[in-house]
Amino acid sequence: MEAKIRYDKQGLVPVVVQDVATRELLMVAYMNETALRQTLATGQMHYWSRSRQKLWHKGETSGHVQVFREARVDCDQDCLLFLVEQQSGACHEGFHSCFFRRLEPDGSLTVVEEPVFDPRGVYGAKS
Repeated sequence: MEAKIRYDKQGLVPVVVQDVATRELLMVAYMNETALRQTLATGQMHYWSRSRQKLWHKGETSGHVQVFREARVDCDQDCLLFLVEQQSGACHEGFHSCFFRRLEPDGSLTVVEEPVFDPRGVYGAKS
């Protein structure tokens, strides 16, 4: 059976990314057809950056690449799940996972993880 990925009107599909060893949720991103092809061809994760409107190789600036290990497609073929081997942190704010804050019942946020790298040392003072 051949996959028939159902991209949205902008040509994107949501991507859920998990650590292959721990199954920890690392991030949610988007791919276009080119990003998916490059991921499958290179063995490293590529995404479409909606904020920058460009193809993005995860780790291109930081060196914190994601090594592709397995991909799954949901029942409607309109969402992808990738299991990856994360090199250092997935989050540009210095954490292993982008989901490092807990939303409290009062609406406040609590940081529940320790950072794994200093983003200022990786991205400069703007991060």
